[in-house]
Amino acid sequence: MKSLLPLLFTCITLYSCAQQNDQFIGVRGGFGSGVTYQHYLDPSRAIEVIAYSRWQGLSMTGLYQFHKPLFDVEGMKWYYGAGAHAGFFRYREDGPRWHDEEWDGTRVVIGADAILGLEYFFDELPLQFSLDWKPAINVIGHSGFWGDEGAFSIRYSF
Repeated sequence: MKSLLPLLFTCITLYSCAQQNDQFIGVRGGFGSGVTYQHYLDPSRAIEVIAYSRWQGLSMTGLYQFHKPLFDVEGMKWYYGAGAHAGFFRYREDGPRWHDEEWDGTRVVIGADAILGLEYFFDELPLQFSLDWKPAINVIGHSGFWGDEGAFSIRYSF
């Protein structure tokens, strides 16, 4: 019986959150691939967590976003925000290189991120599409600016 209480609490919490349509989970694709979770704090602010794979590695990014209506189009918004990432990647011949240095193994990076994007919510379906540009700066590990991180995401509202 004690093990059923946490399960019951979780189900009630998820059900009540789902009724608000403020949580989205989905897939993200660009130069790499990953998953994305977005939670709206109110109609104009959200947090997003991204787990993303690229260069035989994985990064986790947390973002705080501001969402604004776009052109008075129902369901269309633009957004911007900032956050941080931590991750690792392995060396590959076609992977990233800094100053033509030679190295083998895994590299850990930590840095800051920005995001700028467009999103569209469907009224009839529990879906959201977004297209964004997410530049980043690594400040620990191999430092440097990464301006090529853009992606298209499809999220399901629950």
